[in-house]
Amino acid sequence: MPAASLESPQSVEKPVVQEAIEKADLLIEAMGWIRQFRDKITVIKLGGSVMEDPDALRHLLVDIVFMETVGMWPIVVHGGGAAITRAMTEAKIESRFIQGRRYTDDATLKIVEKVLAGEINESIAARIEEYGGRAMPLNFVGDLNNNVLFGEKITLAGEDGQPIDLGHVGRVTRVDRDTIENLCYAGQVPVIPSMCETEDGERLNVNADTAATTVAQALGAEKLVFLSDVNGVRRDKNDPSTLIHSLTAKDAHRLIAERAIEAGMIPKVEACLETLQKGVSKIHIIDGRIRHSLLLEVYTNQGIGTEIVAS
Repeated sequence: MPAASLESPQSVEKPVVQEAIEKADLLIEAMGWIRQFRDKITVIKLGGSVMEDPDALRHLLVDIVFMETVGMWPIVVHGGGAAITRAMTEAKIESRFIQGRRYTDDATLKIVEKVLAGEINESIAARIEEYGGRAMPLNFVGDLNNNVLFGEKITLAGEDGQPIDLGHVGRVTRVDRDTIENLCYAGQVPVIPSMCETEDGERLNVNADTAATTVAQALGAEKLVFLSDVNGVRRDKNDPSTLIHSLTAKDAHRLIAERAIEAGMIPKVEACLETLQKGVSKIHIIDGRIRHSLLLEVYTNQGIGTEIVAS
């Protein structure tokens, strides 16, 4: 006969009950943040390696559906550089970059518009709806032009002081705030590609970070979230354990001056500081590859990345 189990039913159930209690504790912890951020705008910049990782992207979009479900107003601004480069390679068009900006001639613009403002934008919105949310792709593809970003062409300063033409590249100068807010009121997630249109109807390629920053400023967002390939701002760029969870503008300026912030992170942090000055309450830099990184950053006391605040 098999030996009788010495474990009582209570001892078997205890780990299961304890796990359930811990889950309930997390919900209670999240409740305070849910109440605080209800009806508040959070702009989320999607791009980089997160867009290339199907699992990471799926978890992030599920997080966005959760945020909308509990009353937050998430707005997605996205890029799509890797997909554009692949499409250009297939079309036998060479990618050119000048000072980190993609040179956008007529042929490149057609691909950017097709891939970024068309395929990627529509796909993100469709997947949000697939996961139970409601979303609206905001682009100028097809007969319905519901673009919300307007701007002007830019040039870069060359070493000789002469302007460098980037082709169809621009910056956002005006955001259709009413359309975006009306979608949020209606419980839909606006999904915005990093392209804009001039007053004359010319389409322009826009850097996704600056597009997200401009949208956050125009909407007076409570939060702007940058999804990165690192876990945030570190005191030692090579050591993830030196993550700085909360950073004031004053401390950020000091760390930049001391070169404690790595070179590649400096432009992002400087853009964050400028955005704080224009009314956005908090900016977060998190590793978008971590499962449910958005929920962990927004709805837990500790968070998983770096939040930058004015003071």
